[in-house]
Amino acid sequence: MSEISDDYVDISSETDLHLSVYMEKLGRHRRLGSSSSEGSSTAGPSREETTTTVVEAPVHSFPKSLPDWSNLKVLHRNTLPPRSYFFLYNTEEDALTRDTSKSKSLLLSGKWKFHLTTSPFHEPRDFYKTDYDTSEWDDIVVPGMWQCQGYGKGPQYTNLNFPWPVDAPNIPYDDNECGRHVTTFKVGDDFADHQLRLRFEGVDSAFTVWVNGKEVGYSQGARNPSEFDVTDFVKVGEDNLLAVEVYQRCDGTYLEDQDQWWLSGIFRDVFLHAFPKFHPIDYHVHTLLDDDYKDATLKVDVEMSQGAYVDMKLLDADGKLIAKDMKIFDRHNSFDIRVKNPHKWTAETPYLYTLVLNFKKCSLVQRVGFRRAELIKGVFSINGNPIKIRGVNRHEHHPDSGRAVPYDFLKRDLLLMKHFNVNGIRTSHYINDPRLYDLADELGIWILDEADLECHGFGVLGNAGESWATDNPDWREAYEDRARQMVQRDKNHASVIMWSLGNESFYGRNHQHMYDVIKSIDKSRLVHYEGDWNASTADIYSRMYASADDIINTASQKDWAKPLVLCEYIHAMGNGPGGIKEYIDAFYKYPRLMGGFVWEWANHGLRTKNDDGEEYMGYGGDFGDVPNDYNFVFDGLCFANHTPTPGLVEYGKAIEPVQTLEIKDNEVTIINRYDIVSLDHLTATWHIVADGMVIGGDQEVEIPKGIKPHTKAHLKIKGLPKNLTAEAYLHIDFFLAKGTNWAKQGHRVAFGQLSLSKPPSMSTILSSLSNPFLDPVPTIQQTSPSLLSITSATGLSTWGLDLQLGTLTSWRKASRPHLELLTSPFVMDFYRALTDNDRGGRFGQQWEDRRLHQTSHNIKRVEWRKEKHGLVVNVHSRIAPPVLAWGVDTYTTFTFHGEAVYIKIKGKPSGPLVPDTFARIGLTFGLKAVDKVAWWGRGPGESYSDKKMAQAFGNWEETVDDLFVDYEFPQDGGNRTDVRWVEFRGQLPDEESGIVDESKPAERLVRARFGDLEGASFSAMHYTTKDLDECKHPYELYKRKREDTVVRLDWAHHGLGTGSCGPATLPAYELKSKDFEFELVLD
Repeated sequence: MSEISDDYVDISSETDLHLSVYMEKLGRHRRLGSSSSEGSSTAGPSREETTTTVVEAPVHSFPKSLPDWSNLKVLHRNTLPPRSYFFLYNTEEDALTRDTSKSKSLLLSGKWKFHLTTSPFHEPRDFYKTDYDTSEWDDIVVPGMWQCQGYGKGPQYTNLNFPWPVDAPNIPYDDNECGRHVTTFKVGDDFADHQLRLRFEGVDSAFTVWVNGKEVGYSQGARNPSEFDVTDFVKVGEDNLLAVEVYQRCDGTYLEDQDQWWLSGIFRDVFLHAFPKFHPIDYHVHTLLDDDYKDATLKVDVEMSQGAYVDMKLLDADGKLIAKDMKIFDRHNSFDIRVKNPHKWTAETPYLYTLVLNFKKCSLVQRVGFRRAELIKGVFSINGNPIKIRGVNRHEHHPDSGRAVPYDFLKRDLLLMKHFNVNGIRTSHYINDPRLYDLADELGIWILDEADLECHGFGVLGNAGESWATDNPDWREAYEDRARQMVQRDKNHASVIMWSLGNESFYGRNHQHMYDVIKSIDKSRLVHYEGDWNASTADIYSRMYASADDIINTASQKDWAKPLVLCEYIHAMGNGPGGIKEYIDAFYKYPRLMGGFVWEWANHGLRTKNDDGEEYMGYGGDFGDVPNDYNFVFDGLCFANHTPTPGLVEYGKAIEPVQTLEIKDNEVTIINRYDIVSLDHLTATWHIVADGMVIGGDQEVEIPKGIKPHTKAHLKIKGLPKNLTAEAYLHIDFFLAKGTNWAKQGHRVAFGQLSLSKPPSMSTILSSLSNPFLDPVPTIQQTSPSLLSITSATGLSTWGLDLQLGTLTSWRKASRPHLELLTSPFVMDFYRALTDNDRGGRFGQQWEDRRLHQTSHNIKRVEWRKEKHGLVVNVHSRIAPPVLAWGVDTYTTFTFHGEAVYIKIKGKPSGPLVPDTFARIGLTFGLKAVDKVAWWGRGPGESYSDKKMAQAFGNWEETVDDLFVDYEFPQDGGNRTDVRWVEFRGQLPDEESGIVDESKPAERLVRARFGDLEGASFSAMHYTTKDLDECKHPYELYKRKREDTVVRLDWAHHGLGTGSCGPATLPAYELKSKDFEFELVLD
């Protein structure tokens, strides 16, 4: 028999069934009998004399034992108990630098040797041996994900589906990539006589470790740290071989289904820590404020390797000694020190003390923030103050390296959050890089720390989702382990104010077990879990994607004792979110509404290239991954490179800490929306912005001292001009008076605008068109049966109106009579390119079903006549789609007066299956030679009816390219709303040479004036609606870029909402399909 692999085991002693199956497969059944003698009269023995003998053969199985990575009973082998994240230093002086390069640790991150197989059972199995040659292996970067470095089947994105055959807790043997990593390191004599701890901060999803050819252990829990005692494996003063076998999937992967890319590798740092004989195993810092929130007791529990003396110091932020103590410790002991009126830590006042613990041959430091988190009469409070969470959900993501996020990139995230007034992070849906918590402590950010747990995919398998793991006793240890790992690592951070039992894992007994584990370690923090709908275990209520009305209804009830947080809301996918204001107003109106965390911080695009070498951000399916959830991974307030989208700008405005409410008799009412501090750290200036001018410059205004949080105050504006003739607004800016560790002096934290005078009405604009010195009536020629040519009385403008189309098709200027400005005619339109929120909500689906994007114009009648105020052309048409019987009857009047065209349109939708709403009501046309666009209205950025707070009234100018918002999945964008007028400017080429004289200033090509109509808007871009709808990546769109400009002038525009995952456009922002009447002046 051929040699059987070591992965097989002899099971011949088992039942006959095993044996028969084995022999049948090998074709080894043999019937044995006596042979007849030659010449015998009988052919053989009689039936009764025949005997059958079965030869017993060994039965083997594969694998010979259940792999750790597919064995629910094995979470870790030979790992040390979880502990706080800290480094030991030789001296207190070194420790106070907090420079880990000076610590008693060796960073092992860098280039490692790497080899990938499609299964852990594939060779080379003995790669960990000291004599195995890996010199021909590739190099890979650690920390890193191997799919992001060109290995394996590539990245795969699913929102909730498990992308392998579900057989929990088992994992397919033949579809489980295995990354083998090898590196060498050398430790000096200073590590001799130390306990050496090999620590992995994060490995996805599970791994086995060997040092110098000997197996050390195994661990899983991808985003949790794992630490091994390798003292007996490491050779001091010599080269040491570290081999790590990483498994793409393990049974724990069923608990890591967290709406992100499925990526694998050693994605956080690896350290070798040297702990001397007398060393701390762990410590727990408690800051116990008294009931007046004034004085405190600092309690520090220390667990030692063995009895020794410990010296403790507490230093303030300037390094001044506040308190000290020294004790002889047994293995467990505590310091208890009274601290008189310490500075209190909050997200607005992140004051940190430094705790120094000196041991016999080492020191450590831990920054300490004094704060107390609790419920007071059902209101979430910090240090006795009610708190509002203005937060975001943050996944760990980098566009090039996936979950292996460089420190500088992480820090930039948090600084950007502070700049946009974000005060909280939910670490969705796992504990983050430990360095994030240090930064949150420093900068001041509340942390809802979430356990590495989500098993959403169990919910689509046909039976109760909780039955698979959450309510299954077999999984209890796995759930408890993830809670324990979280709390033990992060318990000493002031920024962590709540623990979370995970995300979208249904609700069952194992969540109660997690809660009990957490409370056994830390009773000072609240516990959150959204799946516990009735808060029977959790300390607070939590909801996802509830509407503002829903949470108001809940908050209005008088018989509930726990607060409510929105752990996910205002889904920030694509162009959006719309309707933020309604949530924020509700948070501040109802005390038991804690606030919420926007889903989510950033798009998870992965940078890649198409076949032509063009770079773009990839989403689900772009890497050949099946199944996938397409572009649902693009749902952030930042683009994939973590630069702000217009949505982040809007959110930052909605949650700004100072709100400007109203003006009356030169007195402005403001409200302090900070939770802790007054406005004494701010300065303010004001000026008047009016159409065509800025009045007064920036003048300082005094902010009253001591304005308490969540209360109103008044600013007195001196020298406010009166009798303003143009539309004007009082603009107030609020700035930091001094620099901070997250922003420079003068950083603007809020602004407000209050109306001082109204815009001119359309009647006012029309009256201004009259000129008593010129004949206002233009001349008209019917140059063909279907074309009217209309020339202004001055001869400066000539228009063409097509009688078959019933609209303007030509516009020429006298300076260049043969140069056509229009590249496509004016067309009435009710459709926009669908946004992600349109597609996800009911509106976009209905617009497509009712063929809103396929409407055409059918002329009923056109008539024209001269009147004393100009030439009037009346057009009656019906705008309708194919197949269906609904349509919009329109009655359009074109009045040509002087150099202007006054357009008035009346519309009446009718017929069966009329859409409930329209995307827009406006005109679309093409315009040549536009370089820049100027307007008076909200700007400078993108705005819609329910996403416009961040855009201030003013005179703005942008290039057409800069008006366009380049969403990573093409869709409608770049709209500007509440516009009174817009002017399209450009330099026309010489008619003969075709050359543009760039030394000359741009001239007005076309101007549109809306009068005092609220909600009027425009957009201008080099793409059509069809381009945006059909292209699925920016590089596809760029190939369709036009030389001319597609202009949209809208009288009304449907809001955005958050229908991609949550409430669609709110009724107040819907554009209902009802009778309408609008007007516009073009000149």
